[in-house]
Amino acid sequence: MTDAAKRLLLGRAMRSDRLSETLLPKRIALPVFASDALSSVAYAPDEIFLTLGIAGFAAYSFSWKVGLAVAFVMLVVVASYRQNVHAYPSGGGDYEVVTVNLGRTPGLVVASALLVDYVLTVAVSISSASQYAASTIDAFQGREVTVALVAVVLLMAANLRGVRESGTAFAIPTYTFMVAILGMAAWGFARSVLGDLPPVASARFELKPEPDYAHGLAGLAGAFLMLRAFSSGCAALTGVEAISNGVPAFRKPKSKNAATTLLMLGAIAVTMMLSIIVLANKMGLRFAENPVKQLTLHGQTGRAVRGGVEFPGGFRYTQDPVIGQLAKAIFDNLPLAAGLVTTVTGLILVLAANTAFNGFPVLGSILAQDRYLPRQLHTRGDRLAYSNGIIILASFAMVLIVAFNAEVTRLIQLYIVGVFVSFTLSQTGMVRHWTRLLRTEQDAAARRRMYRSRVINAVGLSVTGLVLVVVLITKFTRGAWIAIAAMAVLFLIMKGIHRHYERVARELVIDEDEDTRLPSRTHAIVLVSKIHKPTMRAINYARAMRPSSLEAVTVNVDPEETRALQEEWDRRGIPIPLKVLDSPFREVTDPVIDYVKSIRRESPRDLVTVLIPEYVVGHWWEHLLHNQSALRLKGRLLFTPGVMVTSVPWQLASSAAREERLEGTGSGTRRSEVDRTEGPS
Repeated sequence: MTDAAKRLLLGRAMRSDRLSETLLPKRIALPVFASDALSSVAYAPDEIFLTLGIAGFAAYSFSWKVGLAVAFVMLVVVASYRQNVHAYPSGGGDYEVVTVNLGRTPGLVVASALLVDYVLTVAVSISSASQYAASTIDAFQGREVTVALVAVVLLMAANLRGVRESGTAFAIPTYTFMVAILGMAAWGFARSVLGDLPPVASARFELKPEPDYAHGLAGLAGAFLMLRAFSSGCAALTGVEAISNGVPAFRKPKSKNAATTLLMLGAIAVTMMLSIIVLANKMGLRFAENPVKQLTLHGQTGRAVRGGVEFPGGFRYTQDPVIGQLAKAIFDNLPLAAGLVTTVTGLILVLAANTAFNGFPVLGSILAQDRYLPRQLHTRGDRLAYSNGIIILASFAMVLIVAFNAEVTRLIQLYIVGVFVSFTLSQTGMVRHWTRLLRTEQDAAARRRMYRSRVINAVGLSVTGLVLVVVLITKFTRGAWIAIAAMAVLFLIMKGIHRHYERVARELVIDEDEDTRLPSRTHAIVLVSKIHKPTMRAINYARAMRPSSLEAVTVNVDPEETRALQEEWDRRGIPIPLKVLDSPFREVTDPVIDYVKSIRRESPRDLVTVLIPEYVVGHWWEHLLHNQSALRLKGRLLFTPGVMVTSVPWQLASSAAREERLEGTGSGTRRSEVDRTEGPS
């Protein structure tokens, strides 16, 4: 039943030689790797208006300038990463670029930043989607956390089925979102030209500035608020780096296809974001961080009610996201079209997290291969996806969603710090990469291409470095310190894991003098609790091994039972001696351990083999009734040098039925095939 449920959830297991069938064409790669950046138009404009709104409605006149600045940074980063995918197509992305050109420590800084940012991508995107769902479906209001957690679980299950299947499933809604947003923008601009563009529902309100900004954006406080709006809007750039990490998933020519996908991503995302900002200004949008305090109607503030604000006179207002407000106004005569825009926007925010579900496991696999993360992250699952990485990402994202109550405004403060750390270090590495190649390149045409690429990456370095400084200044005290602390902790954990693997590797190096020398003698000990079939199998197996010495050992817990055991031993004429260990406190494990250690002390160059008869049972509850003493003994003996522990199994009838079930599913064969191909974890 367990295997059947797994197959229903994930599908049939795939052979390793079918990995090439999972490679993606550009039309599928765009929704798989670019959905995060494309979906940012659903919350990046919101954050720009939300931040500027602190200074009142007049501050919205700067929104298009902030939007242009974000668009410029987006295009610079896209151009820079097109150089990355051509130079480093192996899929290491920023981690590989920085490690190769700047060293291991900067590479780990980038890796920790990206891993944290991937988790935040899932948390922010899904939380934003749950808010869209709550604005569309009344039943979801107040239950955003539950909706978000269910969405993460469903997304995890889809990705466990494999990259290609999840990409195909996500392609239709992603393209529908692009058509819906661009179509809404085109219809809105057409109505503007014709002179019948209606205002949004929030245009009737006044937006009160906070006391510090009563005189507008003048002075240092105003400049700081502008920088805050810009840094929040730069959330639109998250996900751009995912394509450079996912180049191996593209069909050939991999680098060219990845670069083309990057270009399409940049053009579409910039067009959608700027269109939304321009339309929002034309339609009189008001968007408040605290609608109860900031929004006034006829000079009067309202009071908070479930799902919104109630103003004097009984008028209730629910603040929808920016796209939701635009859609309802632009399609005021086409409610189905407005509903479609809102629905696909919420859906794309769920699918945006899919970018992280593709980037995080691949990066985790590379780090595991380099021994900075547990080796289990390098192993592919039944569907040739990195299943362990997918599950870990979903788990951490759900923790964040619960901790921050699925509130995008709180989560967004932690966001984008990591991605701009990776942007900046990556562009630094690329500048050094081209400089190194130019020292040896003699071909004039190749040198011109390298000079051009270096200029592009140098511009990218300057821009992303400046944005990183702005982000750190404006967001550090508002929550970015949490993301930085998480990066530092993850960095130290990866360093510790690497030291552990290096230490283990040094300990396992073969010593030609010690490790090729045969032991002087081997002592075999068969543990006996009673005389039955498992005991006789263990004795016969030990005799077949032909050790230097062989004896059976039992522990005297109950004198009468021990005496009966000795009498039966002699009566049956079992041809090996039976040694009885005293145990005044009726404990089994310690007397055996002490006896084994005494043999080791007398002959340190000898080996001791302890054979433990065990039952093999077929039901989980049978494990509670058998083998508990054997488990404790094995656990202690494994820490004793020079001791080999051998389990001698005896299959009970229930285990035979389980074996038949396993043979019927064939899962054991498939699993072993994958394990042999991928190597030990």
